[in-house]
Amino acid sequence: MVGTFGSPRTGTINAQSRAPFGWAPLVVLFIVGLVDRIEHNLLSGVLPLIQKEWGFSDTAAGSIPTAAALAAVVVSLPAGYLADRFSRTRIIAIVVFCWAIATLGSGLATGFAVFYLMRVFLAAAENIDNPAAGSLLADYYPPVSRAKAYGLTRVTTYLGGVGTLLGGVLAEAFSWRTAFLIMVVPGVLTALLVWFLREPRRGELDRLVATGEAPAETPAGEVAPQVKPPFWAQLRQVVAIPTLLFVCAGLALLSLGLAGVFFWLPTLMVRGFGAGVGAAGSLSGLITIAGTLIGTLVGSWLGRKWHGTRKGGRLLAGGSGITAGSLVLAGALSMDSLAALTALVLLACSLMSIAIPNMTACLADVVPAASRGLGFAVLQLLLTAGTAFGSLVVGIASDQFGSLLTGMYVLVVPMAVGGLLTLGARASFERDARRVMEAAGR
Repeated sequence: MVGTFGSPRTGTINAQSRAPFGWAPLVVLFIVGLVDRIEHNLLSGVLPLIQKEWGFSDTAAGSIPTAAALAAVVVSLPAGYLADRFSRTRIIAIVVFCWAIATLGSGLATGFAVFYLMRVFLAAAENIDNPAAGSLLADYYPPVSRAKAYGLTRVTTYLGGVGTLLGGVLAEAFSWRTAFLIMVVPGVLTALLVWFLREPRRGELDRLVATGEAPAETPAGEVAPQVKPPFWAQLRQVVAIPTLLFVCAGLALLSLGLAGVFFWLPTLMVRGFGAGVGAAGSLSGLITIAGTLIGTLVGSWLGRKWHGTRKGGRLLAGGSGITAGSLVLAGALSMDSLAALTALVLLACSLMSIAIPNMTACLADVVPAASRGLGFAVLQLLLTAGTAFGSLVVGIASDQFGSLLTGMYVLVVPMAVGGLLTLGARASFERDARRVMEAAGR
């Protein structure tokens, strides 16, 4: 069946429009990201009760996200290969349905081993959709509105804090299994929404912006055939883009710290400040939600104001926010009251979220349309690799030194370094973006 969401409103593509395919595709892909992150963050909110039921150590708990992330790393590059060669809307729809199955398995698990395997399978499935979604957005929205499009979809990474809140509240009111079982329903409904998305032609918007020509005729829902280079040759072309490497490395280090600190934050509130499971989950979730919304709004304003007026303006805004946020987070962890901890972590989250509307849009600008799936796969691979060890580092440090704070402090350093690396990408951004548009206009 041909997709019904995301067809040009006038029958032809208007490259001067900020949303030539309308905003429906953005809404659908936002829902995909939100459901993904809510389900992912459920574990953090219910973790104390799962540990109580099955009696596993902090090291074992911290290894769950690590094993899940490593599984996701394995599928990242194949996912990019698929996204550049097959229907991206169908890939995402099938993957989202697989999420729902894995979520059901998590809620029905009869022991720790089965639960562990379900989380690993879920993470692998989640990672397959990211390159396809990143590539789709660049073909739905021209450069002028990409920061907004990527900002709204990437913000779901942090809005997923709703999952921590939801998990803690449902676990305390009913059981930890209830939280997972409830999430099966939105997973299935989201898969149906994606199934009806229109598949846009790859690189069409870039070509129209670069040349001003009329769009080529292709029946709605069909993708024009394109000749692809061999996989390894294509990968070498992608990793030779300096801006992509700097930004990916910087964000990987940031994700290492965020994964460790925010996975264990509810547990820190329970153990260190005597908060209940529901209250800790709610506070942690509200921090990520409010901080992300504030940071995204500020980041969107700064990115729009600085893009084109300062060298690598979007990267300047994002990198500065990450660096400053890391320093504020270090101060937050030294607080001896729950109120002070909450306020400073909220500020840190807001500062780091300035990067959300800016970083991914920059990557879309510097990677050619035919290889964007693989470009986003490289980003996701490094992000996931960074995420893999954050929670485990904190868990091992907690068991060895008897303090969650020790591991959290260790992770602040790579987060700050990640901000500095992102700032370093400014040196190559303008040159790399210009090459993409020049190639699109030939």
